[in-house]
Amino acid sequence: MTKQALLRALTVTCGLLVFQGCKSDTAKDAKVEPVLLLEAGEEPRTQLRYMIQDGSVTTSTMELTTSSMTTTTSAGAEIAKTPGLRFVVSSGPAINLDSGDARFDVRIVKAEAIIPPGADSEVESDFNRSAALLKDVGGWIEVDDRGIVQRSELNQAAQNANVPKRLLMTIVHARTSLARVILPAEPVGIGASWEARKELKVYGFEMQQVDKYTLTDKVGDEVKLNIEIVQTAPKQTLTFVEEGVEYALQSLSMSAEGDVILNLNALEGRSRIAGQSAEVLTVKTVESTEEIERNSAFQLSMEVRYEASKEKAEAIEEATKKITPGQ
Repeated sequence: MTKQALLRALTVTCGLLVFQGCKSDTAKDAKVEPVLLLEAGEEPRTQLRYMIQDGSVTTSTMELTTSSMTTTTSAGAEIAKTPGLRFVVSSGPAINLDSGDARFDVRIVKAEAIIPPGADSEVESDFNRSAALLKDVGGWIEVDDRGIVQRSELNQAAQNANVPKRLLMTIVHARTSLARVILPAEPVGIGASWEARKELKVYGFEMQQVDKYTLTDKVGDEVKLNIEIVQTAPKQTLTFVEEGVEYALQSLSMSAEGDVILNLNALEGRSRIAGQSAEVLTVKTVESTEEIERNSAFQLSMEVRYEASKEKAEAIEEATKKITPGQ
């Protein structure tokens, strides 16, 4: 088997580990209720709604690391720590629209691979090249007070033909699931739970995902959620005629759990999850057939730095001026 085909297969199985989110690009899509309330929770119950302040800005750092055991027909079993990825994303400033929605720019200001010792030089080069191409990629997004995307558009940098589109969409979807959780329409209390079911396409493979959120705490405008993610896929085959390679997904399962802390006044929340996955993939070329079995554990964290909106900053400055020295 060619090394190129095997590297692509390993990249595919690695990519399948990254869970995806629900994204609506148009208002038409947003009219479909995106979540199902499972439990309303304890009394008192209130509607959870984002109250994004005009001029708000956030900077978030998303980091993904993966450890895995890969078994191939030709090479046997190998335990490896796959190169991780780190992205720094700037969101804002927010503009409050007459409709009640908030619109803001989103841009990747830094992207880099996290390379573990002993990583394959070709894989290392691939990850670094892909990460570098994502710098300055972004666009704008418009969301309502439940976090449902009404409209969005990528910027010129994102339309560069060399940008790794699959990796970009993985980032977009993962951030949507964690940073801007879609809130239920109904009033809820502590213990409330809701879920979103999604049909996804990752690296050409079709799969299903269920995200379940449980409200565990609420203090002021900050809420803490537990998130459980389950992803499965049916058997399916992809053929790359120009490369003479066929990839047959035999089985796939992924589960993850963690916490999301949302500041309802801010553009994004912070989160931390951990999970595991198992996939079996058969790769056929004119020379041979290779079966790849991959069992992985992964961690994903998103840290957020909030910046006061211009309006709030001015109010604080004005209040400070009014304080008489010595009081």
